[in-house]
Amino acid sequence: MKICAAAAAGLTLTPGLAQARPVLHRWRGIALGAKAEINLLHEDRVKAQELFQLVEAEIRRLEAVFSLYSETSELARLNRDGHLDAPSLDMVNLLALSHRIHAVTEGAFDPTVQPLWAYYADRASRGMALDSMDEEAGELEEVLERTGFEYVTVEPGLVEFRRKGMALTLNGIAQGYITDRVAALLGARGCTDMVVDMGEISATGDAARSRTPSARGWPITLRPDPQTPDAAVEVKIADAAVASSARTGTTFDQAGQSSHILDPRTGRPVGTDLTAASVIARTAAYADGLSTAALVCGEKVLSAALTHVPEAKAFVVRKGGASGWLEKQNS
Repeated sequence: MKICAAAAAGLTLTPGLAQARPVLHRWRGIALGAKAEINLLHEDRVKAQELFQLVEAEIRRLEAVFSLYSETSELARLNRDGHLDAPSLDMVNLLALSHRIHAVTEGAFDPTVQPLWAYYADRASRGMALDSMDEEAGELEEVLERTGFEYVTVEPGLVEFRRKGMALTLNGIAQGYITDRVAALLGARGCTDMVVDMGEISATGDAARSRTPSARGWPITLRPDPQTPDAAVEVKIADAAVASSARTGTTFDQAGQSSHILDPRTGRPVGTDLTAASVIARTAAYADGLSTAALVCGEKVLSAALTHVPEAKAFVVRKGGASGWLEKQNS
């Protein structure tokens, strides 16, 4: 995770210090279970340190909502009890966004695949084959009976499962949501030119701090599939976000063939005409969810889904290695 930001000159300073020269301040630590770094260009050391503390606190706060691995998080309690009373606004907002992405991708984005993920992870841990499971079709069908985002009730005062044994994973969208919240926090405190990279990227303003609208933006290389390094494109984004997903980015098997991204309709690892996708959207949460769904729904449905998300576009890698920008088309 890496965050680079610059505060607007004089915005957070007293009048007598408004012309102080910006200095680079750096913070290193752990966030979202990974090494993290914040580079902040700011005229005031004390205020820079305050910003570091605010970012740390915001990440910890959101981890306490969305983490699968903390027994006391809202998500863990929901999965354990089957209901969550008085959910936080962040939980309600993210599940509402998940429902919208679920709808526009025709069910391809579905956070209720957690029981399927646990099923495959258990098989992999016991060295069982993952690619020839016809003999276990009945067992897989039983797991599928515990999925279906349409069976999740989301209200301001309650989140509830309407099927026994359900569980959510927000790993396909929460990282983007946290990225957006950190970017919003920094923006509200005077940072005008920044890149927040927490696995998904949010870019605001301009790398060179240019005030010419046509020149604004941050140069980013989209390379959604590490196994296809030639499938890449240079872009410049401003006030937008990007997220990428690859079929073999993480796998259940040591051979690297059984994708961790699961099709909620079949219960199987994805195997569509797309092997990777980078999605650019207004928010990192939207980009994150759509890039995850892309590998489940395939090119045609993704193309239709993009028409429902303003300013969204996708650079995709197709089966066989061909790559390019996906044209939007009506569903």
